[in-house]
Amino acid sequence: MRVVRGLSGIVAAGTFVLMLVVVGASVIADRRGFPGPGGESVAWHAVIAAIVVAAQMYSDRHRGFAALSGSALVFVMAGVLLWTQWWS
Repeated sequence: MRVVRGLSGIVAAGTFVLMLVVVGASVIADRRGFPGPGGESVAWHAVIAAIVVAAQMYSDRHRGFAALSGSALVFVMAGVLLWTQWWS
């Protein structure tokens, strides 16, 4: 179980860093007057990052099936973010 929680922690941290990159790119693009990620993309990244971090915290504080379900939510939400914002 520790391995699954560890992997989901890495994914959660990566999702949070990705959100910071998208927000930063949006701010820089706005200041310099060139197209960047729009508000919808920033909102998607912020909401998913909040869900993923909360799910990881839940997973870290519980054991058994509850920890596994929290980790699964991290993987699913990160997949949803990548599918909807990066691959389509």
